[in-house]
Amino acid sequence: MSRGGFGRFAPSPSGVMHFGNLRTAVAAYLFAKSSGREFLVRIEDIDTGRSRPSFAAQSLADLAALGIVSDRRVVYQSQRHQLYQVALEQLVQKGLVYECYCSRADIAAAASAPHGKPGIYPGICRDLSDSEREAKRAALAAQGRQPALRLRAPQGVEYTVKDSLLGPLTGLLHDFVLRRTDGDWAYQLVVVVDDINQGVDQIVRGADLASSAPVQAWLTEILGGYPAAYAHVPLVMNAQGQRLAKRDKSVTRPELNALGWSDQKILLKVLETLGCLAAKTDETALLTLPTEEILNHALASWSPENLPAEPVIFHP
Repeated sequence: MSRGGFGRFAPSPSGVMHFGNLRTAVAAYLFAKSSGREFLVRIEDIDTGRSRPSFAAQSLADLAALGIVSDRRVVYQSQRHQLYQVALEQLVQKGLVYECYCSRADIAAAASAPHGKPGIYPGICRDLSDSEREAKRAALAAQGRQPALRLRAPQGVEYTVKDSLLGPLTGLLHDFVLRRTDGDWAYQLVVVVDDINQGVDQIVRGADLASSAPVQAWLTEILGGYPAAYAHVPLVMNAQGQRLAKRDKSVTRPELNALGWSDQKILLKVLETLGCLAAKTDETALLTLPTEEILNHALASWSPENLPAEPVIFHP
């Protein structure tokens, strides 16, 4: 069993968390606590166009209602711009940053070409001359826009990380965005910088983010950190076999409460889907306990090996 270190849950406040988000939060909490780690909550509100303080407050309230609170001060990405700027300057000094003048249409057209690779930036702006860059920069400025900043990753190089649930995850390194054309920091950079800064050495999150692990682990090393232990948990699906989304308001905690689900019942259902047998066999007794005590009871018998390998279907 590991001693020390940190696990974390990092919701994006672009809407009210749904049952799948809550399940991932509980999973991250169980993974951290069962391995002797502290548990952190971080609000990833770096996307100024979609993030709302009200959703951040609701996320913290939903977590607290299920007995989950951060062992340290809750961190908000919107308050950490200087930290990201320092990391960007490190990359600039290493020659790993270049300006990108492409529109989404430019990238989509190049990706659809015969040798294009979906999700991989085709390198349109990677090796422009100084005069070409000056002209493209001026053209963007005339439109009131600024270039995005991209990471200059090694070309044709794959990176592999170990996932305790999915096994080895291998991904092709690519030139992802570090800072967007609207000035907002990009997720791939800030999540790495935050994890390094907070000492996070265990990352438990949804399986939809598994493809990001190799490039994030590589960037972690480039910035002087050590890649974390990964566990990407299967997603929660609705009755139609589609993964839950924040637009599915019927499966948020407030809506489930309105349907007569107590917080204890929600937590026990989450625990049941994570392979906690006590959540089903001792349900009647556990329903009478505060959610914090239910979590402590679950920790006494749960281990990562209990986690089901397949996606979970949930509909209230």
